[in-house]
Amino acid sequence: MIPQSFIQELLARVDIVDVVGRHVKLRKGGANWMGLCPFHGEKSPSFSVSPVKQFYHCFGCGVHGTAIDFLMSFAGYGFVDAVRDLAQDLGLAVPSEPGERDSKAEAARARAPDLVETLTLAAKFYGARLRDAPQAIDYLKRRGLSGITAARFRIGYAPAGWRALEAAFADYGDAALVESGLVITPDGASSADGPESGSRKRYDRFRDRVMFPIRNARGQVIGFGGRVIGQGEPKYLNSPETPLFTKGRELYGLYEARDALRKQNAVVVVEGYMDVVMLAQHGVENAVATLGTATTPDHVRVLARLVDRITFAFDGDQAGRKAAWRALEACLPHATDTRRIEFLFFPAAHDPDSFVREHGREGWDRALAEATPLSEFLLRELSSRVDLNVPEGRAQLQSQAREHIMALPAAALRQQLIRRVAASVQVGVEDLERFYGITGSASPRPRPPLRPVLAQRATAVRAVERVFGLAARHPSLAFEIPLDPADQSPAIDPGVRWSHVEGASDVTSLSPAELPLDVQSWLRQLRSLPAGASFASVLTLVSGSPELLARISAHEASPWSGFSIDEARPEFHRALAELVLVRLQDEIAGLAEAGLAGPGDSERYQRLQRRMLALKAAYGRVRR
Repeated sequence: MIPQSFIQELLARVDIVDVVGRHVKLRKGGANWMGLCPFHGEKSPSFSVSPVKQFYHCFGCGVHGTAIDFLMSFAGYGFVDAVRDLAQDLGLAVPSEPGERDSKAEAARARAPDLVETLTLAAKFYGARLRDAPQAIDYLKRRGLSGITAARFRIGYAPAGWRALEAAFADYGDAALVESGLVITPDGASSADGPESGSRKRYDRFRDRVMFPIRNARGQVIGFGGRVIGQGEPKYLNSPETPLFTKGRELYGLYEARDALRKQNAVVVVEGYMDVVMLAQHGVENAVATLGTATTPDHVRVLARLVDRITFAFDGDQAGRKAAWRALEACLPHATDTRRIEFLFFPAAHDPDSFVREHGREGWDRALAEATPLSEFLLRELSSRVDLNVPEGRAQLQSQAREHIMALPAAALRQQLIRRVAASVQVGVEDLERFYGITGSASPRPRPPLRPVLAQRATAVRAVERVFGLAARHPSLAFEIPLDPADQSPAIDPGVRWSHVEGASDVTSLSPAELPLDVQSWLRQLRSLPAGASFASVLTLVSGSPELLARISAHEASPWSGFSIDEARPEFHRALAELVLVRLQDEIAGLAEAGLAGPGDSERYQRLQRRMLALKAAYGRVRR
């Protein structure tokens, strides 16, 4: 964990006008700086940055926060990455609190600057070698690539020799070359064996390939993709997993597309490097690509933080449809009512690259307008697997759709899909909801096994509903919150610290008095039950309150409804922490909207900001 004292020092030293001004055009307006809000479309500037208070606030959409918050919201950084980015600008090293260090993680972080420098030098070398490689230039020209586009994406060429990188690095035996994935050392050889063994047995990973640098959100080169020019396998070769690069998390072209993503609030996900590059050359600048792997939940989480419209553009063949289906499964927990997720399939003779070259930007826009919504693709694909003309086929669809529908957030889209499935399988909506365990008594049939990934989807449900549902299934959790002065902290560390008194000196501790009143009331009701009470006892307790009964039964089929007490404990305490963070955010927003005009408002605003930063660092981002 990053010490709170360092976070405060960082915010005191950083210039928020400089941080925001790198991404938003600001002009002086009195004591503050003003500009067009980067988080919503507007024609008149309502986005204010205060160099005195070191915070930003938009009077149009209400967003506000510190320099750390800005990088998290605007660039999609995690909290730790945002802190490190600001610290690097100031030349500060980010410390960790004693006793909480992960030695491997610390070692990886310590090596990161060296690896970034190594990869940056390699990218410059490959870029320079492209000018001397007529076969590579001819290949790119045949693909229709312009010199301007090649320069924008820093495309280069890895020479055919086994040790071409010796010309770029003074010490070819440097361990960083292996650790960054640029050089391969055969089994049994290492740099420690001396220049006559390990160093001489080394060879370049990338040879005779067009090179595509992969950059992170900060624009740093963290890996490469290499495309073979002539015949050879594999056609595309990616950097291996390194301390900087995990292909299941990174997206090619995300850095280059950052401005277009913000302006259009939309992204197109494709499969190939050349798809991204050629789309950008034809004016489609909001495209990114997965790195030779299926779309992962991490990919979707990154994109869902940045845009509200995600379109997956895949080949129309069987492989493309399989890739689209895997992407759909990763997207389900993020398919909220305000987010548009869709799928675009091309004719057999085309991929995004060839399609945009033949039909241009206008043809691309027409195709994009006809993309298939997630709901339509889901139902169409499931229905194609069964025979809806017979009861057995309809029963299969009813059963198979359950896992996917229940992975969706409990919102209007899920309700609409339930109606569609009910019509297809010829049952009533209420009957289908009972079968899925959404309302009423659940079907006596056992639930189909849920995939392991579903265990991570509890956060798709609002924190207050998770509190009610988890505590109902494990009433003993209510005794772990110090509602009364005599209460002790839980014997097992839940990952969240509670104090008996509001406003404790430890700013990362939470007080039960900060929780919503209905949550406090619910926890007190549960504490009236005897020790070891079960869910059945809870149902009896609330039998006289239909509203409360419906509330705790609403997510009966959610993955976390089957959590053990050990699995439920951290989820329960973190949901409570989220509620406190939401309250703090709302109070901060209220003070900002009032212009900090009241006596003591400015001081209270700063105090609340400091506390919220401390809680975010300890317990993560708020999810409403």
